[in-house]
Amino acid sequence: MNFEDFIKDGKVRKATPDKLMAESIIKNTFDDLKFLDGIKLNELSKRKIVSNYYDSLRSLLEVISLLKGYKIYSHEAFTYFLKEKLNQEILSFKFDRFRKIRNGLIYYGKSIQLEEAEDIVKEIKIFIEEINKKFIKK
Repeated sequence: MNFEDFIKDGKVRKATPDKLMAESIIKNTFDDLKFLDGIKLNELSKRKIVSNYYDSLRSLLEVISLLKGYKIYSHEAFTYFLKEKLNQEILSFKFDRFRKIRNGLIYYGKSIQLEEAEDIVKEIKIFIEEINKKFIKK
């Protein structure tokens, strides 16, 4: 599978870059991240916090894809977008890992250990910083 397959399947469509929408999503996402930073990560909150950090990461990838002329409707397509359109193979691998963890938590009733949740949140924050520096703060 590749990014073009997602376009053919209608899970990605070409779009006119929308800078105003992108700026709004960026603002909302960073507001969400500030909110998440204020919540204590514990046994009760770990699943929702990991999921919400993933959603913030995905929102920033949505901004980048939008500015590059794509509207992506499939989380899996972001993996191929990172790899094929942004030439970020390592980030692609990491995103796909986070996507699978989040899907397990949300759709399959899987649980996560607190220590693992802490590590994932740290990794996602680093990922967000990296894509922010490389693709958003230009």
